[in-house]
Amino acid sequence: MEVTAMTLVDRVRLAGGDTMCPQRLVLEHVTSRWGTLVLIALLDRPYRFNELRRQIGKVSEKMLAQTLQTLERDGLVHRDAKPVIPPRVDYSLTELGKEAADRVNGLAHWTEQRMSAVQKARAEYDAARQELG
Repeated sequence: MEVTAMTLVDRVRLAGGDTMCPQRLVLEHVTSRWGTLVLIALLDRPYRFNELRRQIGKVSEKMLAQTLQTLERDGLVHRDAKPVIPPRVDYSLTELGKEAADRVNGLAHWTEQRMSAVQKARAEYDAARQELG
């Protein structure tokens, strides 16, 4: 009987049964629209909430708060609340967060560098679909 190695996709798909597995959830948090931008922004330096919101742009206060809370829970973002008046809260990356952010940043740079190839592939795909339909 042949034993085959389980792929990452197999492990992620099968780990959670009918519920979403933990790996998939973290992957979704890291690669979500706002999660990606938060991680990349925090690679530069720590930010206060409104600074980060301005840096990212077009994110609602509620969505940014939820994203930061999720990333903090996953151990990727550190929330530093200083006991001063007015309150000051800074957000920064943990070591785990820096590792994730570096990888996401690499993917973002790859996307930027390869966008012309993607656009060409899209045009070819669309042209082929029009010929069929």
